[in-house]
Amino acid sequence: MAELCQRPEDVTPEWFTDILRASGALSEAAGIEAIGCEPVGTGQMADSVRFSLTCKGEATGAPGSVIAKFASTNPTSRATGLSLRSYEVEVRFYQQVAATVGIRTPRCYFADVDVSTGWFTVVLEDLAPAVQGDQMAGCSLDQAAVAMEQLALLHAPRWGDVSLGDLDWLARNTTESAQMLAAMMVPLTAGFLERYADRLPAEVNRLVERLGASVGTWIASRQEPFAVQHGDYRVDNMLFADDGTLTTVDWQTVVYGPPLSDAAYFLGASLLERDRGAHERDLLRDYYDRLIAGGVDGFSWDRCWEDYRRYTFSGLLMAIAAAMLVERTDRGDEMFLTMARRHGGHIADLDAEEFLG
Repeated sequence: MAELCQRPEDVTPEWFTDILRASGALSEAAGIEAIGCEPVGTGQMADSVRFSLTCKGEATGAPGSVIAKFASTNPTSRATGLSLRSYEVEVRFYQQVAATVGIRTPRCYFADVDVSTGWFTVVLEDLAPAVQGDQMAGCSLDQAAVAMEQLALLHAPRWGDVSLGDLDWLARNTTESAQMLAAMMVPLTAGFLERYADRLPAEVNRLVERLGASVGTWIASRQEPFAVQHGDYRVDNMLFADDGTLTTVDWQTVVYGPPLSDAAYFLGASLLERDRGAHERDLLRDYYDRLIAGGVDGFSWDRCWEDYRRYTFSGLLMAIAAAMLVERTDRGDEMFLTMARRHGGHIADLDAEEFLG
């Protein structure tokens, strides 16, 4: 089996020949004789590159290009990826879980990680000309409807599947991790407010302070059933094709956790406030109906709505933590500010502060 490559410059045509043959995408009678590369995407935890592939021999059906992901060259982002196991998590998702859920993901040709150093390589199907969503611009209601349909296809197949708790890379919602997060949130919240408070509404700043002080109580209130949770389900991590299909990428935060966290995070972050306020209940109800049709039972609509309100804090938590733990960029600042404003408004609109205890 081919070894992982730490950086794009380590990749060779021979390496691509080996991994594509092993994945069944390239016949033994064909090979890759030349490659080209260019950076793609706006991710801050990993570096993504599009490789163009020039084939030789009988290469019918072989991809003309692929997307490869590598650990970030930024020391802060790479250290975060290692400490949070983010790179390992994405590799294991494609190796062990992706085929067992219904959500549309790119075909994975290769995935490997060195868990001691954090270096990893994932090679995926290139879905161009599908267009990446834009977090700041948000998404349309039609796009939101497709995203919620896909979310039900992620959650329903392994809803309440306790065997997922045996996967240590996935079952990271432990008492120890909750205690560590609660301790981390004190300095993270202070740093976030020092950096951004003058650019946020006073009410959002108050909610940031309240969450920082109460996150332990909020986490302790999580109740099963759990499912495969994406953990960062927003339009920046979605590719929209002309035929209306949606493919979800960036599985570095996937966890065995509360599924409604994904729903609240997506609708709170990815819809403009006027659209969310007018349509979120209908969008959530369609998601719920699809869960039931997908075999989920013993989960009432009232429980679904309550969990949705409870997890409106998921997006605010992500905005705070990610802003302080990854490389700082101008786009990143605008994205985290947009998230904080939208999630703060979502919490207020649904009177969700009661879940902080």
